[in-house]
Amino acid sequence: MGYEIIEKLTNEQIKDLHTLFQSEWWTKGRDLSDVQRMVENSDVIVGLCESKTKELIGFTRVLTDYVYKALILDVIVKKSYRGKDLGRILMDTVFEHPSLIGVKHFELYCRPEMLPFYRKWGFTEDLGELHFMRKVRN
Repeated sequence: MGYEIIEKLTNEQIKDLHTLFQSEWWTKGRDLSDVQRMVENSDVIVGLCESKTKELIGFTRVLTDYVYKALILDVIVKKSYRGKDLGRILMDTVFEHPSLIGVKHFELYCRPEMLPFYRKWGFTEDLGELHFMRKVRN
């Protein structure tokens, strides 16, 4: 299988990302213009594209201060490409990214069924007294 790791998305790849998002419960309904803005304002982008067609088949992004915290978001692989270690490649690329080498804490949130996947990199749900919190704007 031929794929390329990319750090910048073309307009067509942003459309591919929007399409990928529509197939998942946690990203379904995201607006294309909002996805464009999200990509533009993310600190680190990691994409996987099919070598011949340049279609985006995997994606993740990071928000970070480059020192203490890096929040990994939107890890997604196109359904027809799952089971081929592309999620691992996305995660490894994040951890090996030159601008993230000095970051002390990587964080993410995920569904319970994804815990075994993320534990491979040392993620734990044992956060002591910390709690995840959210405020939603109406």
